[in-house]
Formats: sequence, C-alpha cells, structure tokens
Amino acid sequence: MSRKKIRVKDVFCGGENLFVIAGPCVIENENNTMETAEFLAKSCEKLGVGFIFKSSFLKDNRSSPENYRGPGIDKGLEILLKVKNEFNIPVTSDVHTAEQARKASTILDLVQIPAYLCMQTSLVEEAAKTQKPLNIKHGQFIAPENMRYPVEKAEKTGNNDLMITERGYTFGYNDLVVDPRSFFELGKIGYPVVFDATHSVRKYGIPSAEPEGGRKEYLSTLARAAAASGIDGLFLEVHPCPRDALCDSSSQLNTEEFEKFVGPIIQIHNLLVKGGINENIS
Repeated sequence: MSRKKIRVKDVFCGGENLFVIAGPCVIENENNTMETAEFLAKSCEKLGVGFIFKSSFLKDNRSSPENYRGPGIDKGLEILLKVKNEFNIPVTSDVHTAEQARKASTILDLVQIPAYLCMQTSLVEEAAKTQKPLNIKHGQFIAPENMRYPVEKAEKTGNNDLMITERGYTFGYNDLVVDPRSFFELGKIGYPVVFDATHSVRKYGIPSAEPEGGRKEYLSTLARAAAASGIDGLFLEVHPCPRDALCDSSSQLNTEEFEKFVGPIIQIHNLLVKGGINENIS
C-alpha cells in the first residue's frame, strides 16, 4: 500500500526524500532555542533534507515534579513563533490537552501527540480538528498495527494530513525495544512513518541526567536499520551541550554530531527509495 504524501508548511513528508524533525527535547531559553534552530536549519539545507524544528513548550511526563518541564505554553509558543518567522521553517511541539491543541495550533505547523497519550480520543480528535498536520507517536504499550485506531479517530474529523512516529515498544524492566517489523506495520496504515531515534534509547526509570539513562551507543545502529526498513522521516532530539540539557541529557545528540550522524541515514534512504531495491521479495 502506498503512503500518502503530506505537506508541513514547505516541507514535503513522504515520497522520495527523507525529512528530519529535530531540536532540543524541551525549550530551555530563547537563546539556546534560536541558536539550535539556526544551526539545524543550515545543516539540513546543506544535507538537502526537509526540516521541521521540534522543541517542547511543556514536558508533562517527567518522572519527578522537581524536574524541569519547560517554560509553559504561552512563553514556549512565543519562542517557537520567533523560530518560525526568523528562519522560515515549520515548527512542532507536544500537546497534552484539547485546550492546548487548539491554542498551540495557531502557531505550530505540525501538532504532535505524545506516545503516552495516543489513545486519548478527545485529545486526538481536537488536535485533528485544527486541520493542522498531525504527528501521532506510537504508544509503547500497543501493537504497531493498532495505531490504526488513533489514526481513524483523526481521519473522522476530516484531517488526512497525518504521520506516525515509532519510538520503541516496552516489554517492562525499563527497556524500549525497536522491532523493524513495526515500520512495516505502521507503513501499511498509509501515512508517512518517522523513527524517533533518541527517545528509543532512553532507559526509563533511570534519571535522564545520569549516563545510564540513555544508551546512545545504539543510536547509529537503530537509525540506520530504520532507514533500511523504509522510514520516511527521522526524529532526533539535538542539543548544543547534551550533558547540560535540562531534559533527556543522556540521549540527546550533540549539534556537532548532527551532520555526520544524519548523512549515512540519507544515503541508506536514497539507496532504498531511489536505487531500485526490490522491497517485494517474498
């Protein structure tokens, strides 16, 4: 089954060209956000891939109430609007409630549903009713093929500008496991498939500030396997100095590593999509 090609501002998602969603896990301050957005925009232009900037105005699933959660929706959207206008790039962020979805959609070009909330009917419906493109992250607690249910909820609002993001499946004991069969099953639903590489290497239950909280040594292997499995987009959380990041410091990619990391992913994607490899061998 062919996948629908959608447009997020000036970025085409799906089809022959890989696209990238990237940025710091959470908005920490305006300067850090603007500098990272500018760096990533220039890097993606150099690499020849479409780019959507992502940073959360609120991280509502932190393990402790003392952990930094972001500047909040008002200040966060103000900063994202500056990113959008100054660098002429589309922006995205998580929404956690129907009210947030309605408000954030006035600024965001792509509305993101967090994995933990993908089955929340009212949230998915209200986000989809904004008629903004919607990125629904695969909940780590449901089978990949069952992502058709939140997709159907969005479709019933008349919104067909959707994408699905894989970020690993949990079998307990704080591990996330990325099964390449998931990319196949998600692709059958008919929309662009994205791989969230950096979240997939988080070791949940361990504070993200501790080195053991993320297994970054697996990032390249998983991302390259995902590209070979036919993903349309790559999701990466990227920070100028991950060890000082206020969220997911053990799993974010350093900006200095970005181009070297993404380059081979693009090559694998292009070989698969443009190189004439037969995916229908049985």
